[in-house]
Amino acid sequence: MDLFEALHLDELSHGLANLSMFPYFDMAHYIVSVMALREQPGALQLSRVSPLACWFSSMLFCFGGAVLSAIMLAEPAVAPLSNSTSVLLASIIWYLVFYCPMDLVYCSAALLPLRLVLSGMKEVTRTWKVLGGVTQAHGKYKDSLLVMIAIGWAKGAGGGLISNFEQLVRGVWKPETNELLKMSYPTKITLIGAVLFALQHTHYLPLQKHHLMLVYTVFTVVNKSRMMLTGSSTSPFAVIESAVYKTLFAGCSPYAALTDEVDKPCIDNSTANTSTSTAAKNKDSSENGAAGKHTPVSPGKGQSESLKAKDESEETETTSCKKTD
Repeated sequence: MDLFEALHLDELSHGLANLSMFPYFDMAHYIVSVMALREQPGALQLSRVSPLACWFSSMLFCFGGAVLSAIMLAEPAVAPLSNSTSVLLASIIWYLVFYCPMDLVYCSAALLPLRLVLSGMKEVTRTWKVLGGVTQAHGKYKDSLLVMIAIGWAKGAGGGLISNFEQLVRGVWKPETNELLKMSYPTKITLIGAVLFALQHTHYLPLQKHHLMLVYTVFTVVNKSRMMLTGSSTSPFAVIESAVYKTLFAGCSPYAALTDEVDKPCIDNSTANTSTSTAAKNKDSSENGAAGKHTPVSPGKGQSESLKAKDESEETETTSCKKTD
């Protein structure tokens, strides 16, 4: 491309495209991934209670994208674990991050300057993962743009997409953290990368592959560094997302006003009926209370019999007195 040649970036893009990820960039990816697991709530306690579950969760963090893309392509899910060297390297890093004496490895990697470097190297590996997924899908489904995007997205952000399954390994169930419900920044930037590389692979995007790799890698590394230095988790696409949402998905429905008018009288009538019935009940209770105060108490059965006997005795005495007289 003329612009890259004018800026003397053509050689840089070729050098980046030919850069090997193993072992240094892969090691940075494993360190950042295992540290992200350790910073999950309850992960450190799990490492003391069940080291096997902790190790399995770490492998899902490190190789989740490869596992998910393999499942989607109807390949064995354990195929990514066939590389014994990578699994051994990730396992060593897992042990050092969780069980190193005096916690030296984690404390050293958590320092901001070193963590910036490691996170930047991890973002470089994201480019290779997305491109690898798109290329792998193109080998099986040459004309399917959607499949290439899905596989590239899964391979680059599979650790986040299968986070619910990884949480189950740790005995945690949080369905509200599903990435499809609320996507995080890594998932969004990976999806955008998958779309761009798929368009370039199918020649819909007039840009050479190594040039696109350079642009995408520089953007992800710079933006990730900015977010870490400023302590902000706001996505750079927040303004665009808000505008698209308000334009396409939050418009006023022509039936919204009718629905509100129909629902409102129903609510008002039900409220009025409830208040009327409550007032009627209060009135009845007050009348019953007043009647109870003024109504004389009727005598019981025992009282009536005693009164009748008393009357009979008085009549007897009166008759005897008359006879005497």
